[in-house]
Amino acid sequence: MKREELVSYLDRLLEPTKFKDYCPNGLQVEGRGEVQRIVAGVTASQALLDAAVARGADAVLVHHGYFWKGDDGRVTGIRRQRLGTLINHDINLLAYHLPLDAHPEFGNNAQLALGLDWLPEARFGEQDIAWLGTLAEPADLVTVSGNVARLLGREPLVIGEAGRPVRRIAWCSGGAQGYFEQAIALGVDAYVSGEISEQTVHLARESGVAYIAAGHHATERGGVQALAAHLSEKFGLDCEFVDIENPV
Repeated sequence: MKREELVSYLDRLLEPTKFKDYCPNGLQVEGRGEVQRIVAGVTASQALLDAAVARGADAVLVHHGYFWKGDDGRVTGIRRQRLGTLINHDINLLAYHLPLDAHPEFGNNAQLALGLDWLPEARFGEQDIAWLGTLAEPADLVTVSGNVARLLGREPLVIGEAGRPVRRIAWCSGGAQGYFEQAIALGVDAYVSGEISEQTVHLARESGVAYIAAGHHATERGGVQALAAHLSEKFGLDCEFVDIENPV
């Protein structure tokens, strides 16, 4: 399909204009005008770009793209290498950050709920990015964290008593430890995010609300995978998710 048609469809689907983000969403680097093969990934790292070149991709679709607020704008070093790879091989770069966290079907948080059988009830946090809900079946903390580990393929860092009952739960993919206090105020039994900070441990211990840090990369694989699968089904595009290993 034509690049403009793909970008227009994704912009309508993900509605990036609704968000005040830290980077531009949508087409970040322009490549060839026709798109048939897409390589999808979490972050537009050099390793992902190299995988796209090796697969003859027309476009790269990611959650973490380029041009973040506060970045040095000079095109040198690593930035020059990455942009050079895209431009020299005429590859489009499409990136959706907060819109892909928040989307009710293809978003990272929606995919966590779907994979873990959590029942969403409400949103909270900045721009309603974080989710609040209940477990389909109450369980203790060790069971909940075990389910998270099986879904994401990595052991999370868990702060809290293993036998603590969990019914109400809040979650937000990526680096969303800053929403923990809001989750505590909402009366949840546990909060799940990608990252954890030093002070977060003390908040968990003193509040009695469990914290599951499941990995920034791991919690943000689901959205771009679901979106790529949707594009493949809807338009017949050749979409492949390439997982560049990241322990964080």
